[in-house]
Amino acid sequence: MSVFRGNESNQKEPRPILRTPRLFLLTFCVFALVSVARSQKVDPLAPPQSGFAFPQNRTLVYSVDWRVFPAGTAVIHFNADGNREHISANAYTIGAINLLFHVNDHFQSIFDREKGCSYEFNKQTVEGHRQVDSTLQLDYTRSKSILNLKNLVNGQTKHAETPIPSCLTDLLSGIFYAASQPLVVGHNFVMPVADAQRTVPVTMKVEGYEQVRTSLGTFKTIRVQPTADAGVVKNRGNIWIWYTADARHLPVQMRARLFWGTITFRLTSDQNN
Repeated sequence: MSVFRGNESNQKEPRPILRTPRLFLLTFCVFALVSVARSQKVDPLAPPQSGFAFPQNRTLVYSVDWRVFPAGTAVIHFNADGNREHISANAYTIGAINLLFHVNDHFQSIFDREKGCSYEFNKQTVEGHRQVDSTLQLDYTRSKSILNLKNLVNGQTKHAETPIPSCLTDLLSGIFYAASQPLVVGHNFVMPVADAQRTVPVTMKVEGYEQVRTSLGTFKTIRVQPTADAGVVKNRGNIWIWYTADARHLPVQMRARLFWGTITFRLTSDQNN
């Protein structure tokens, strides 16, 4: 039985406005919103294009708006360690949204900058009364993913091992892995994403150029839409990422337009660590 069913079955479903911050967290992990119910056969992850440089020793800060209301802040840190890149990200609610439903979540990802392959993805989530710590390790020598999950409220744990193909990205580093691919308008590419006990083929549709304005200025960007054949947003919404139309392909804006409203991430700070 799932770790969460025992808890959730005893709780009343909150009103829609109280559910919004919880889904704000899911939006931060953009590809979690397009994940499918079961694993599908997918091709291995393509390596980053030659000469592409992932952010190193940098911090990106995003403001998060739900509809027209300030909802939270997301902070992403990048640190290099040899050929591997460490990404840590924090997402937390602010203002009135925080009073309605407190969210304070931490994510960590480790991946290979030359191959793009993820090695570990950790989530520590605090969403109202729900507190969970999960670690997904990708062992390519054994062709398995290893999930260890603990419910910090009731102490229940879960361990699972699942077969995987040779190289995957994860829900956090996948946003930046996509930037390492040639973003050519009209050209789509598919990347396999590791999500708990499944492998999700996510299609990245490169739709066109667009000007995006943030507090840092106006950027010429390339708009990309992640999609999948099924998932929680199928027939209920859309997701877009705007990458700068230069060699960096820096994500300056992300947006999820769902049936309960629109959440937008805008880059507000880009600094060296």
